[in-house]
Amino acid sequence: MAQIIKTIDVDVPVSVAYNQWTQFESFPMFLDFVESITQTDATHTHWKVKIGGVERQFDAEITEQHPDERVAWNSVGGDTNHAGVVTFHRLSDTSTRVTVQIDWDPEGFAEKAASIVGVDGRAIKHDLVSFKKFIEDSKQPTGSWRGDVK
Repeated sequence: MAQIIKTIDVDVPVSVAYNQWTQFESFPMFLDFVESITQTDATHTHWKVKIGGVERQFDAEITEQHPDERVAWNSVGGDTNHAGVVTFHRLSDTSTRVTVQIDWDPEGFAEKAASIVGVDGRAIKHDLVSFKKFIEDSKQPTGSWRGDVK
């Protein structure tokens, strides 16, 4: 299993960063590999992604969510097996550290090779930079979900 851990500091309050991250359907605005996400209920989403020209679909279940702290998930069914967590750390009243950890099983030669040379980690870092630009430029989230999933 491959593991990726990437961090970025964003110049918005923790609640702004967290609130934006709960708006899964907006992810295609800042995550290059995401074609679309449909939130089917409070804890389930359906993803369509395209990585290296290969389209995959999967469902994900939010397994833990605490406002302004963390969102954790597992894939359920579909073309990919992974789990992850995003944590939000208040650095000051106006800045937040966002940390993404993803554990995934690369399938096939191309995915395994890409993981070995760090393509997956560079892609996640690139998407975090895009998230930073998106949220700092807008200064406000496109919505929020403040529910708690234990």
